[in-house]
Amino acid sequence: MVRANGAVSLRELARVVQTSEVTVRRDVRALEAEGLLDRRHGGAVLPGGFTRESGFPQKSHLATAEKTAIADLAAGLVDEGEAVVVGAGTTTQELARRLARVPGLTVVTNSLLVAQALAHANRVEVVMTGGTLRGSNYGLVGSGAEQSLQGLRVSRAFLSGAGLTAERGLSTSNMLSASVDRALVQAAAEVVVLADHTKLGSDTMFQTVPTDLITHLVTDEPPVGDERAATELQALADHGVQVAVAQTPVGAEVLAAGRQRRDVREGRDGRESRDARDARDGRDGRDARESALPGPRRPQRLAQASDPSAPPPRLADVRRR
Repeated sequence: MVRANGAVSLRELARVVQTSEVTVRRDVRALEAEGLLDRRHGGAVLPGGFTRESGFPQKSHLATAEKTAIADLAAGLVDEGEAVVVGAGTTTQELARRLARVPGLTVVTNSLLVAQALAHANRVEVVMTGGTLRGSNYGLVGSGAEQSLQGLRVSRAFLSGAGLTAERGLSTSNMLSASVDRALVQAAAEVVVLADHTKLGSDTMFQTVPTDLITHLVTDEPPVGDERAATELQALADHGVQVAVAQTPVGAEVLAAGRQRRDVREGRDGRESRDARDARDGRDGRDARESALPGPRRPQRLAQASDPSAPPPRLADVRRR
């Protein structure tokens, strides 16, 4: 799978081979020792250096369920008649597909993929930057792109990247992409970062958005046992970033499988309700991992609607709760 796609998440590997992520992580470590792949936080990639960047065909097959859930949730930040900036990336491309349903919207982008997703949208105006095309992500970069953003002001910028840490914020492995992303940030009143769990705790060469400029982070639930991602998520919340966590179908299946294995180990038949187990174990029904997070600010975990035709949850409504 890594050779075919260039990169793959541990969660996806575990789902395909029908084993635990602990087993997959051990196998990936052994393959890395043989020089067959490189480990990245939450996944594995083909061997390469710190600045290596996968192309669009590889990225488009990585963490697809997570990106879909993130895009569904992030779309709730956009209101009718707004003007927003959407940067290049596979996650932002998913977001653009959902923004096509928002009437009166103006989208400024340097991404051909974002523009394509909105090309036939009713009552959505697309403004393209100038610049030089980067074939790896179909984004426009260079002085032409940056100059076309001067004097522009929109409500929000939606950006993704190669890595996200509380210490440095959002980063990418390409200097030209980083420079354009910084120009996109300058044009927006708020910055919304879209990053799946594989990006959390990863740091790449060029900083694009420092943590203190990130207003919102929309991400997915880190896998069970991924303490690094959970710690990074809490650190970002402690820095004042408003974090919203989308539940993915794959993540829900993994959590359910983990609970079932735990029931078997403890001699239970799995029919006992979770509330009953929580009462017996002395818990109050909250997610054990969430209650274990330190500090007064906790990332908000939001389940996706089961009806695909239902409108996406709105982050603005969550903030008012």
